[in-house]
Amino acid sequence: MTGTSAETDPHKAARRDVMTVVAAATAQELSRVRALAPAEAVDLRAPETGLVMVRGRMGGTGAPFNLGEATVTRAAVRLPSGAVGFGHLLGRDRHRARDAALVDALWVEGTRRDALEAEILAPIRRRLEGDHARLEAETAATRVDFFTLVRGDD
Repeated sequence: MTGTSAETDPHKAARRDVMTVVAAATAQELSRVRALAPAEAVDLRAPETGLVMVRGRMGGTGAPFNLGEATVTRAAVRLPSGAVGFGHLLGRDRHRARDAALVDALWVEGTRRDALEAEILAPIRRRLEGDHARLEAETAATRVDFFTLVRGDD
């Protein structure tokens, strides 16, 4: 029996993409989700902070080693419709983790997906694209083109 992976299941892949955007969002950007979420949202897991071990590999393929610990905050919420959302973020911002869980729950619920996309996710994506373009422009400005001159030492 084989399970469906995020690569083959479009729903899982889309949810993963949403959470990738949420992970890069600022607390202020995520706080806008509170206007979309129903006030009756219940905390299944109140935001809590802990540590995770970060593993690394030399060159991406070498033997794994423990790089160090990172602080992570997680939360889980349930909407009145029964939709459940989870938020896991690096750092200690409890409000941001709960807001991430609200975004996930609203996306899973599906009834407010268009509003969620227009009011929350699209502005974050635009900012991220702008940040990426700015970084590429800064990097391109430092580019050095090397070329080889062939000397005629016959």
